[in-house]
Amino acid sequence: MPHRALGEFEHYVLLALLSLGGSAHGAPVVEALESATGRSVSPAAVFIALRRLEQRGLTRSSKRDPLPGQGGRGRRVFKLTPLGTARLRDARRTLERLWDTSPASETT
Repeated sequence: MPHRALGEFEHYVLLALLSLGGSAHGAPVVEALESATGRSVSPAAVFIALRRLEQRGLTRSSKRDPLPGQGGRGRRVFKLTPLGTARLRDARRTLERLWDTSPASETT
């Protein structure tokens, strides 16, 4: 599989998933993103990004049945894969190298 750079939103979604312990369903990911960015985030956009990341092997998902007495449908829970974690680390290293070689890094 060729290495593709993470898009900005994909990067945010993976980081939010990581901040939630590496595993969560969509609603906590939306809440984490809204809290971190101070902006409204579409649940549909998060779910689409999670599924796209799953197709690339960076997350995987499983359907969980509702808890007893909870009712409703089961939830799809997404888990960060080792490849997803490695891709986040690669992106971080790249960004740090770019910041370290930037004249702006001397003023920050």
